[in-house]
Amino acid sequence: MKSTRLYIIRHGQVVDHHEFRYNGHSDVDITPLGVEQMNRLAEMLGDGAHPVKAVYSSDLQRAYKGAGIIASRLGLTPERVDAFRELHLGRWEGLTRDEAVEKFPDEAHFTFLDLGKDKIKGGESLPELRERVLPALEDIIESNRGKAVCLVLHGGVNRVILCEAMGLGIENFFRIEQDYGCLNVIDYFDDGIKVVKLLNGGPNQDFKPVKLY
Repeated sequence: MKSTRLYIIRHGQVVDHHEFRYNGHSDVDITPLGVEQMNRLAEMLGDGAHPVKAVYSSDLQRAYKGAGIIASRLGLTPERVDAFRELHLGRWEGLTRDEAVEKFPDEAHFTFLDLGKDKIKGGESLPELRERVLPALEDIIESNRGKAVCLVLHGGVNRVILCEAMGLGIENFFRIEQDYGCLNVIDYFDDGIKVVKLLNGGPNQDFKPVKLY
């Protein structure tokens, strides 16, 4: 049965990663390690065994820069898709949690687990992110039936896509890890079946063993 394969990547490490800032729609760059992570993925996808026919990304530079690195290796030009921007975090954009709570004490009670039903003032909830992302994803699948395409996106956007592919409610959003530079692979079959072939893997993963007590 014919399938459409999506290689879904999270962008590389961002410049303020160690500060745990809520970047959301903030247009931050990636670090030299982030560039290296994208180069590793470009080498993997450009090895001839993965016939990627198109590359898409968010329009934010942390995703589009990586998409450009990968697309260049494949002889393609990446296409920006505004709908694939990360979750908008409203007035918490660009802040750490401590900074946000100090600046907006009325939202000190808010945690990201509340995003399934609520949102930060001026921002989006997870259902709203889902409503923004999935129609754009469906358009890409429809226009690339039977092909393999690469998408360089964001952790939140990837989680929405993975939840939908696995038939999970949005309340499972935070049960899915998406490390910088990770690779997910999903096959979309013409009969509507979706199969997740790889989750949070790829050449940038170096999983440490779990210490058992």
